[in-house]
Amino acid sequence: MPYEIFLAFRYLRSRHKRKLARVTALAAVTGVAMGVAALIIAMALSNGFRDEMRDKILQGTSHLNVLRSDGQPIPDHESVAARIRNIAGVVSASATTYDGAVVNGPKGSAYAVLRGVEDGAGEMSSLKLWLREGSLMRTSKAEPEAVIGTELANRLGTKLGETLQLIPAGANSSSAIIPIRRVRVVGFFRSGLFEYDSTWVYLSFETAAAFAGSVHAASIVSVQISNPEDVKRIAARVKQTLGNSYHTIDWQDANQPLFAALALERRMGLFIIGLIIVIAVLNITTMLILVVVERRRDIAVLSTLGAKRVGVMLVFIIEGAVVGAVGALIGVLIGLVTCAVVNQFKLVSLPADVYSISNVPLHAGWIETALAALFAFLLSVAATIYPARAAAKMRPVETLRDAG
Repeated sequence: MPYEIFLAFRYLRSRHKRKLARVTALAAVTGVAMGVAALIIAMALSNGFRDEMRDKILQGTSHLNVLRSDGQPIPDHESVAARIRNIAGVVSASATTYDGAVVNGPKGSAYAVLRGVEDGAGEMSSLKLWLREGSLMRTSKAEPEAVIGTELANRLGTKLGETLQLIPAGANSSSAIIPIRRVRVVGFFRSGLFEYDSTWVYLSFETAAAFAGSVHAASIVSVQISNPEDVKRIAARVKQTLGNSYHTIDWQDANQPLFAALALERRMGLFIIGLIIVIAVLNITTMLILVVVERRRDIAVLSTLGAKRVGVMLVFIIEGAVVGAVGALIGVLIGLVTCAVVNQFKLVSLPADVYSISNVPLHAGWIETALAALFAFLLSVAATIYPARAAAKMRPVETLRDAG
């Protein structure tokens, strides 16, 4: 075994006359471990919040919206949807509508988004998964039916089977006759995203189009694709297929401000926690300075016996690297165990009306975890350079004379 490694581990295991240095080493290991664990947990929390928001958004909205460039309804939406479905990567394409309205219930009123969807559309699959009570709306009934979010139902004080009044958002209040539509509530859904649960009202496409005054026209063709991350390429293919008369809005463009804000928050959080790790790593410098002071006679003897400056430096670099590696590994273990416990018991809960989602899972990625540990280890090695160089520059004769 090279003497540098032997001495480094011997100094770490030494039990006598080094109480202060041992306490400092323990503080250094603890500081690095806590910093790495905090960094892993922060990245996992950021990943979990971003992934949860993205999944909820993709479940409730179309991956790609196709609209007419002039803003007019799409009367031939069936043929347009058929042409889009022939594009590779497209799972479904169907007509849909979005309209605003004021909803009057037994105990109050609220603004709502009326969403009309066709039978067999991709959004109907999500609605089936979200359904908590009742059934889906049907078009065969004489009285229009609706499925509403649970939060909206609580605000309106409505129950299954009751009738709601809908007043279109564009209605002219100065008109003598204000159009009022009535729908019967047949189901409640909960998506987990507060924005949807508190404002959305699902109607059949025929009902929503009739309410808007266009029985056979759709405002949007909603497209679901097999890989949402490939939406840009699919959008280009759709434009090429339909021509300049249509334009597209994908889920990334529609939610770009949200994900940009999350990315900025993530970067600032990682920067702050990175500074915490830097401060924790400084304990390694303090520990090695104490070791150099305590072992100055040993260093002088090594130099007298012919040890080179590089060898003396390596003794203390290896000692600091071992402390940093142990702290990083313990930090990784603490961070991963914490993420598992938090996910198991759903400990991170948020007010849904503020953050849109009520629970955030922690998603710890292996690459990010390894980078956090590597970052702490490299900083630990960098922290050894000053005390190691100071030890290598000691003059043996003066050191032995002062020690004697």
